[in-house]
Amino acid sequence: MDFAYTESELEFQKELRAWLEENLPEGWLEGKRVIPEDDNQKAAFLRDWYRKLAEGRWAGISWPKEYGGRGASLMEEVIYEQEMARVKAPPALNIIGTAMVGPTLLQIGTDYQKERYIEKILNGEEIWCQGYSEPNAGSDLAAIQTRAVKKGDKWIINGQKIWTSYAHLADRCFLLARTENTGKKHEGITAFLVDMHQEGVETRTIRSINDRRDFNEMFFNDAIAYDADIVGEVNQGWKVSLILLSHERVGVARQTFRLQKQFEELVELAKSMKKNGRPLAADPLVRQNLAIFRTKTKALLFNYYRHLTTTIRTGRPGPEGSMDKLASSELGQEMLAYAMSLQGASGTLWKEDASVDQNWQQEYLRSFAYTIEGGTSEIQKNIVGERILGLPKDIKY
Repeated sequence: MDFAYTESELEFQKELRAWLEENLPEGWLEGKRVIPEDDNQKAAFLRDWYRKLAEGRWAGISWPKEYGGRGASLMEEVIYEQEMARVKAPPALNIIGTAMVGPTLLQIGTDYQKERYIEKILNGEEIWCQGYSEPNAGSDLAAIQTRAVKKGDKWIINGQKIWTSYAHLADRCFLLARTENTGKKHEGITAFLVDMHQEGVETRTIRSINDRRDFNEMFFNDAIAYDADIVGEVNQGWKVSLILLSHERVGVARQTFRLQKQFEELVELAKSMKKNGRPLAADPLVRQNLAIFRTKTKALLFNYYRHLTTTIRTGRPGPEGSMDKLASSELGQEMLAYAMSLQGASGTLWKEDASVDQNWQQEYLRSFAYTIEGGTSEIQKNIVGERILGLPKDIKY
């Protein structure tokens, strides 16, 4: 495993760094990383940032050049995530569109779908969300109950989705709906491209424990999709959903690199907090705990690089990604809990009362979802046990 970048990869990194220095919001690199709290102002901020990414050709970088991308290699995507984590760049609003929906349409979409959607995904004219999880179908996604019934060239959709990121800002939804009951959960599912602005679609934002509103419920009441909006074949939506998920190639890298940055900030927090007039970073026990976190974050990083090397050589990701997801989720929670303990009573203060950077409080509360979203820790352990260790599946009584 070679840790050195090639000349072309170094040039890619240099170009991205220069662009970030010039285009990040004013004061961002100096630590003034403020995303508006007001929903409308936040939406405008995120749209503006995404437009900058698109104009600089830093959105959809892995897309083929003929469709407006850079044709970036997997290693260049990893470098991209590393640099974005280094500067704690604002989130890319249309990441579902650029990382998952767009590549899926480029792979299996019709000519009409490519012509109609691809350009608008990349330039941010249309924001996408993903209609997968339901109140009774989360980890067991194949248990979805949202239904689509065919009437002529139309499909009438009824049902509910939940935990949908940015649905309140989305123009389109990549939706899974049940189109036939065969008795087998993974059969009879179809993937649709749904207009979010039609009368039959309602979104309700969910206020999270950290007082943010990024998740949503979606209600479909006689919403309409057309034959031309079907991705792949009717009743083959499960296969399509796996294709879509396979295009999310660097999600684990994103979290891995964020944790490297978070460790650096944890050290700075320990230096800034004082006990009996001395920085907490001078306390032997605190230093020992920081050393443990340093070891864990580095182990996570090198383990990810090992799995990345395998992926590059074989051309496909393996089940090892579940090890990375499991480790990064739980380590993220551990580090944020420790950050709260370093703050002592100050960690209980909120918003305008906060005496230290309240991002720690925000992220600590957000971290409870780490081991749930994107596949629960229990699911990841099953994958590791069955597909890596070769353990038997659970006995079904």
